[in-house]
Amino acid sequence: MSQPTPADAGHAPVVVSNVVGSFAWGVLHDRHPALIERVRQATAYPAEQQHALDALLRETAEGGVVEALDDTEPDAAQWRQWGEGHIGRRWADVPFLWAESYFYRKLLAALGYFTPGPWKGIDPFAPFKRAELMGATLDAELAALDEIPRLPAAQRDTTLLHASLWGNRADLGFQLSAGDSGLGERATGLVVDDTTAFWDLLDGRRPGKVCLVADNAGPELLPDLVLADHLLTTDRASSVSLHIKPYPYYVSDATTSDVLDCLARMSAAAGRASEIAERLRQAVSGGRLVLRSHPFACAPFPYPDMPVGLVEDFASAAVTVMKGDLNYRRLVGDRHWPATTPFAEVTAYFPGPVAALRTLKSDVITGLAPHTQAELETTGSAWRTSGTHALVQVRT
Repeated sequence: MSQPTPADAGHAPVVVSNVVGSFAWGVLHDRHPALIERVRQATAYPAEQQHALDALLRETAEGGVVEALDDTEPDAAQWRQWGEGHIGRRWADVPFLWAESYFYRKLLAALGYFTPGPWKGIDPFAPFKRAELMGATLDAELAALDEIPRLPAAQRDTTLLHASLWGNRADLGFQLSAGDSGLGERATGLVVDDTTAFWDLLDGRRPGKVCLVADNAGPELLPDLVLADHLLTTDRASSVSLHIKPYPYYVSDATTSDVLDCLARMSAAAGRASEIAERLRQAVSGGRLVLRSHPFACAPFPYPDMPVGLVEDFASAAVTVMKGDLNYRRLVGDRHWPATTPFAEVTAYFPGPVAALRTLKSDVITGLAPHTQAELETTGSAWRTSGTHALVQVRT
């Protein structure tokens, strides 16, 4: 079911990947081949999968043409329908959002993720996720949770919301573009900060359901879970619906097993982290923390195209929190909007209050004040894509 989109959407071109040097071009030209090689090195896949990876590299190389999924794939017919007008064209010429999604679906096909046999259900990104989750730096971050109760209430709220926001810097796919040196100190500022408006949505009223649409696993999902616990323990939410992916998607994206891994990591830590993990386990058992994995989470479309069931779920929430860059692109539409296009305008179709917590890692942006855009443009930096800036945007 398609929801209404902004009246001027047709005047904002859809992002494609055929502009050499653009962010979208770099993803298809550089990031995807690097990811295939990283997957190949991380897991000892047999010859059949190795040959399939080689074929995917050839297909997606510059000038390559989109090929249909093999008929043996369980959702081949669905993807043929979704690919009408795209299959048979150059990868660089179809909408970037669709091309990225389809690349990850074809990667799973190459690795036999859905095929009966010993490799069925094996997450190709699990080695990366686990390495990130077991990193030594996380011990210090989890230990820092012991300091949270000492903060004034308002500062606690802001700290935990912004921890969830900036946790998005842990995105493994983004790191593939950052090089071996990493990204350094990236938290240089918020280009939009509706933090107060977010808490105003939840304060002074009867607590209701909050939908939290997760993005990445590991070090990002940990502060998301802490935020969910905070919403529940402060009675800002009667329940939290945590929307995750039904299968691996976009390198780091969180699945049920990733949630369980995070809870185990927190349980193994000392102090408040383990207490939060125990509360969250009880919340899952008691129905106050509900895991959702709707198939549309892995569809190659923006949220205006979401099905009725998802519309009803979001409509029943006091607020829906969209985490991360991909969810932002899907929320506002993956288009070259003028940066000052009002966020409320491009999300007017959404069936309830919505908040975006996003570290900027792609070209799409809305809701900037004119003076903010002017200041950012004078810096000469790649502020839209470098992960050095972020936003909290709310539409009531």
